Amino acid sequence: MLPTENRLRRREDFATAVRRGRRAGRPTLVVHLRSGATDPHAPGESAPPTRAGFVVSKAVGGAVVRNKVKRKLRHLVRDRVDVFPPGSLVVVRALPGAGDADHAQLARDLDAALQRLLGGGAR
Repeated sequence: MLPTENRLRRREDFATAVRRGRRAGRPTLVVHLRSGATDPHAPGESAPPTRAGFVVSKAVGGAVVRNKVKRKLRHLVRDRVDVFPPGSLVVVRALPGAGDADHAQLARDLDAALQRLLGGGAR
């Protein structure tokens, strides 16, 4: 389970990450990343935690399949939350192929998307 302070809940935060952030797509998912915009050297301010949210539409499958995909993605992001800059907003959007993908395939796609977003990979 993703800790409470790392959960993205507000509609405005989802919209900010999707509209103003960078994105990287893979066959089973798309990752939107809005890097933290706070000054780490500002006096008296601590960096806000990275927050992540998930979008799994009905195109992925029925309710049981969607919830399984969300649980898998939450688990994968929880293990990788430390690689994001502090204050980042992350939205992971599952594509229809995510319903049939296993845990390892989702992990590979998430890692490849994060490598592209954080590692500055070529398009």
